[in-house]
Amino acid sequence: MDHVFDGKKPTKLGTEKRPATLSVHTEERKRELGAVFKENGWFCEITVDPKKPENTADLDLLLNPVVSVTADPKVGRNELCPCGSGKKHKKCCGK
Repeated sequence: MDHVFDGKKPTKLGTEKRPATLSVHTEERKRELGAVFKENGWFCEITVDPKKPENTADLDLLLNPVVSVTADPKVGRNELCPCGSGKKHKKCCGK
């Protein structure tokens, strides 16, 4: 077994305990991205390697966090229709 649940929450990305890891092609790009991290107060580890493809996925996650979507509650067949007609949903808009 590789993973054992220890009951601890994973650390947030961009913190000192879990810095974002990026790979870029040039020192100029490293300084540019380092400024973005410093401006937002995030921690990062940026490596410069012109042979590897550029990887900025962690930065994308920090700039555009994933938002949970909640579904609206469904209208039951025998409940009043939300359109305001006064009819049951099954006889009005729930055809």
